[in-house]
Amino acid sequence: MSIDDRTTESSTDAAFDPADHARAMVGYHYRVDDYYEVGREKLREYAKAVQDLNPVHWSEDAAAGYGYDGLIAPLTFISLVGTLAQKKLLATIATGYDLSQMLQTDQVIEYYTPIKSGDRLVCDVSLDSFRQIVGRDMMVTKNIVSNQLNELVQITYTTLLIGRKGDIDESVADAARGMIMHGMTSFGAGGDDTETELEDKPTYDEPVTPPHTSAATQRFDDVAVGDELPPRTVELTRGDLVNYAGVAGDANPVHWSDAFAHMIDLETVVAHGMLTMGVAAGYLTTWLGDPGAVRDYTVRFTSPVSVHPDRPAELQLAGKVKSLDPETRTAVVSLDARFNGKRILGHRATATVQLA
Repeated sequence: MSIDDRTTESSTDAAFDPADHARAMVGYHYRVDDYYEVGREKLREYAKAVQDLNPVHWSEDAAAGYGYDGLIAPLTFISLVGTLAQKKLLATIATGYDLSQMLQTDQVIEYYTPIKSGDRLVCDVSLDSFRQIVGRDMMVTKNIVSNQLNELVQITYTTLLIGRKGDIDESVADAARGMIMHGMTSFGAGGDDTETELEDKPTYDEPVTPPHTSAATQRFDDVAVGDELPPRTVELTRGDLVNYAGVAGDANPVHWSDAFAHMIDLETVVAHGMLTMGVAAGYLTTWLGDPGAVRDYTVRFTSPVSVHPDRPAELQLAGKVKSLDPETRTAVVSLDARFNGKRILGHRATATVQLA
């Protein structure tokens, strides 16, 4: 019996426990059957959406100055690539859950080789872990991203709190479905909501890890623990949220509809977590120079950013060199992003960077 058969059979059982099913799915993989081709203009669109001014995202000449033969993707670009693959996985493993209630709490990205225009990316997504915390069910998905050369590009870990069906008023979910663009409720490309066959272990050649190269403009010998990055203020308007929703394919109306926000007891719409993470990433790489010098980036989404219809929300960005490793010539940089004085990325927002 296949995983899909067991899922369908068990979901009709009166004694079916979604948590037990999710635990049984830990370690199962879904590999997309098609690649995502990275477009030159899509990179520019995404860089604009997260207000990333690093010229390597905009100019081939600037990218060539760092040794790249095409535009380089912003650090969080993978969020729009992996979304469909992750939803396809969850459509099968999250039986008994309401995916409209997903809340992303943490994001970890490990970088191996930069994404550039023309790349063909393939995602292998798996359920990495499952646990229950204070009555809530928490899943961590793992996404292994490789390119057309079978090089390892990134590994991402996404932590999600997911509510069970029946936990909220069904009229809220109905309202969301009535607001979003046609086709955005589906979990697969082309409106395919069918469950997919999962594997308990990958059946393809593991991607190779390329040697890490980068050209950061910050030199190890010129940086000291405690050094502060130049502060920056970024404004997010309602238009920025609508634009990011379209560019990144995030259909959740909580980011653009006040009517829906009021339904779930919010004063107004809130910014996407990945938008704020992307804004902070651009702030970091503007100081660093080469985005390819970032080895990993971790955030925790701790406080929402409310964006009113007639005035922008101001984000205060700052950073500090937390530690240095002379053997690897790397630094750990802590990032501080605040809205109305509250941390929005938590105290764990850090990035490991390779210095010149």
